[in-house]
Amino acid sequence: MDGRPVLVCTEYEDATADLVIAELNRRRVPVLRFDPGRDFPAPVVLAARIEAGGWGGRLSVGARTADLSAVRALYHRRPSPYPTASGEQAARFAAQENRRGLGGVLGALPRCLYLSHPQAIARAEYKPAQLEAAARVGLTVPATLITNDPGEAKAFCAEQPTIYKPLHAGVYEVEGEPAGIWAAPVEAGEIDGAVSHSAHLFQVQVPKVADVRAVVVGEQVLSARITAPPGVVDWRAEYQSLTYEPVACPDEIRGALVRFLAAFGLSFGAFDFAVTADGAWWFLECNPNGQWAWLEDAAGLPITHAIADLLESGASQHD
Repeated sequence: MDGRPVLVCTEYEDATADLVIAELNRRRVPVLRFDPGRDFPAPVVLAARIEAGGWGGRLSVGARTADLSAVRALYHRRPSPYPTASGEQAARFAAQENRRGLGGVLGALPRCLYLSHPQAIARAEYKPAQLEAAARVGLTVPATLITNDPGEAKAFCAEQPTIYKPLHAGVYEVEGEPAGIWAAPVEAGEIDGAVSHSAHLFQVQVPKVADVRAVVVGEQVLSARITAPPGVVDWRAEYQSLTYEPVACPDEIRGALVRFLAAFGLSFGAFDFAVTADGAWWFLECNPNGQWAWLEDAAGLPITHAIADLLESGASQHD
């Protein structure tokens, strides 16, 4: 039996990671789960040494220990961020050392598959880079304007039906409650000087009849068609009213998605497309660490098995 462990870095409550860990346990693949941002320097203990073949030594979580030179894969799911200490100088220094020490070693393990590498995920979270890469690999991308110039924004919106969407999918509080900022139609008459306060992303509104979420694991593409009620622009705002069905990904799209991931050094991506009446798939965005567990159940897609297969193999197409 292959005793090389899989490291799973995620927050304490992560039902999606739980599915993958349960499948790896069923396959008798050793798993060491921890949250780097919360568990270091205790209960995690690091003793890493640079050797001829790369980093070796040990990583211990309580009574369990992993040989750093023999980690087969690291599943970077959704760990808590390393804390940014304020106040006392020594505490600020320690927080930065923890991030660069533990985080640096975890990002430099020899012969380790990353799903995906934390630095690759961070690079791929920038929408301007995504749109450029999507166009370069042959995906169809809606006309897009990123600006803080109200005049440019007004002119763009006057030319065609337009939506606004945030550049970062962070939580925004409304009356003290967390709320998402969804893509929404915007007209030229709604543009005012507030646009000058930050960068804004405006995009041609694709006349879609459905959406597709394509989950790519390594080179395997698992896709679901998502149908929302008429007039819904962003299906994420209407989870209770959606219907799902598995759909085959066209070969040309499949190849482009694999090339997209390779361009960023990713092993996973959750891609969103708008589908028009003529069957064309329009690229909207890629979440390099997106959620997928609800889609597995709703559309019958074997995503847990695909991820477990890749982690168990420890062999990356990007090697």
